[in-house]
Amino acid sequence: MTENKTVLLGMSGGTDSSVAALLLQDAGYEVTGVTFRFYEKDGDTEYLDDARDLCNRLGIRHLVHDVREVFAERIISYFVREYMAGHTPVPCTLCNNYLKWPLLSQIADREGIARFATGHYVRRRLIDGYWHITAGADPDKDQSFFLWGLPQSILSRMLLPMGELTKTRVRELAAERGFLKVARKRDSLGVCFCPMDYRTFLRARVPASEIIPGSFYDEQGNYLGKHEGYPFYTIGQRRGLGIYLNKALFVKEILPQENKVIVSDRLQSLEKTEMYLTDWNIVNPAALLGCDDVIVKIRYRKQANRCTVTQTNDGRLHVLLHEPLASIASGQAAAFYRNDVVLGGGIIV
Repeated sequence: MTENKTVLLGMSGGTDSSVAALLLQDAGYEVTGVTFRFYEKDGDTEYLDDARDLCNRLGIRHLVHDVREVFAERIISYFVREYMAGHTPVPCTLCNNYLKWPLLSQIADREGIARFATGHYVRRRLIDGYWHITAGADPDKDQSFFLWGLPQSILSRMLLPMGELTKTRVRELAAERGFLKVARKRDSLGVCFCPMDYRTFLRARVPASEIIPGSFYDEQGNYLGKHEGYPFYTIGQRRGLGIYLNKALFVKEILPQENKVIVSDRLQSLEKTEMYLTDWNIVNPAALLGCDDVIVKIRYRKQANRCTVTQTNDGRLHVLLHEPLASIASGQAAAFYRNDVVLGGGIIV
């Protein structure tokens, strides 16, 4: 594609996307900022003002795209449904792969803009003719785990100005350029629409009759006590169970139809040596399928395990783990790596 030095930048009003705008301008790009209205708690739109003010200060065009209804239908409703099914949802993964980046691509096409960018701490690399997401330089901020589902049509047009930087350096850059409010902004934590306790969020959106107290049982079927409702527990959970037996207990299984939560005092009993994935994406099948040097992660920045991946006759991916892995839960994402390169991923069933 002919490079015309135009880029559409997703701008949240936060530190990362603000510094990304500065860096893209420094690199000679004509930047257009777009702020998505995904979710606004208590009607708070300060982030819109911050993004608009920054664009005005930098002399760049600013667009606002209201997708609150789509976000509620595709991300928030999914989040609630998954917990009510006894699963562990991954809303940030779905939002990035199926909403945020595709929206950037659509708006860029509409506006005649060649490329699009965000403040993600990731890089990209062309390997054997395929564009791959690779881990960011800052291991504490790396967000590659969330971007395994992007197609080549998007990967080929991405710009990722934050990939080589640490968060500390990003704050320094903002301060050096006189953007002190940007430099001091606090990082957002957790899911954007539910940053703290998802249980309170669920209670506000699910009829009270659907989340009722149930029972804890051990692996032998012995009753251990009452719980607050099965959606409030996740596979592998140890804290906050409310039962005390002078030993650690882990959630092993969730039975929604019976409102039962099965716990075990042996973490080893939660270990598995295989899992299956649906809704998967593979960048280059030859670099992943059947290879024995692939790493799979089922947690952001945690639990890197060797595996071999094959495709089943019914279209799923089978992941054979070289060592047992605990706390594999339906609904979670699994991302595949070779060193720092993302090879693909999918959703655990």
